[in-house]
Amino acid sequence: MTLTKDEAGQESAGDSYTPSQRRIERERLKRTRARRATAIAAVSTLVTALVLYLVVVNAPGWPRTKETFFSGQYAREAFPKVLEGLWLNVRLLLVCGVAVLVLGMLIAIARTLRGPVFFPLRFLAAAYTDFFRGLPLIINLMIVVLGVPALRLQGVTVDPVWLGGTALTLTYSAYVAEVFRAGIESVHPSQRAAARSLGLSNRQALRYVVLPQAVRRQVPPLLNDLVSLQKDTGLVSIGGAIDAVRAADIIVGRSLNYTPYIVAGLVFVALTIPMTRFTDWVTARMDRRRAQGGIA
Repeated sequence: MTLTKDEAGQESAGDSYTPSQRRIERERLKRTRARRATAIAAVSTLVTALVLYLVVVNAPGWPRTKETFFSGQYAREAFPKVLEGLWLNVRLLLVCGVAVLVLGMLIAIARTLRGPVFFPLRFLAAAYTDFFRGLPLIINLMIVVLGVPALRLQGVTVDPVWLGGTALTLTYSAYVAEVFRAGIESVHPSQRAAARSLGLSNRQALRYVVLPQAVRRQVPPLLNDLVSLQKDTGLVSIGGAIDAVRAADIIVGRSLNYTPYIVAGLVFVALTIPMTRFTDWVTARMDRRRAQGGIA
């Protein structure tokens, strides 16, 4: 069997490949450094956690704080009720998430329409985004949840769940509209011109060429807004809706123990972390594809 030298100076025999000694040493050094870095990170994390634990448990007020915020009895009592209320938060997230994406896309398209005839639409879309991005969400919720029933409009619901979801949709659609608009404007004008040269109308170019690229580029920030929306669904409790936060608040009001708030907070964290990690994974994946020239 005859061995041949390839361009990299590595020996090969048919389809087999034998790495050079230098490459083997380099890979071994990489693995050694990775293991050392992991060990150092683990030790430093354990030391930091131990120091924080000792500082907290040795604080003068820790026994009272533990009884008030970390009671096992009230945690067991609150957990099933908080989970039951969490189902409302999940339903709000699903319904409001779809409504926010649709309304945000329509507003973004309205803001990017060309020509003087569309000026009223562009003006209204800009005014909408400026107003609801500047208005604090908690104030928007109070106005909608408490103000709409006071009007006594015929045929208009006074259900705090629907009103709270409406307020969430109004606020978040303004943020999502700006995300979509940034994506639309990031598509190079040559893409639209190329679509027009192929015989597509302005509407077809927007639908089949511009919007797919814009949405693909804005997936990470859209997922971040969805994570924020998931947490803010707990604010509908200010209108009396029995969600996870309100369920905890009822137990706190009866027992004067704040452990149910901790339980509700941990439940929201447990629900949010998978979405956050998924967002990070999508962002890293798109960054790798962009670095490799996979997407514009």
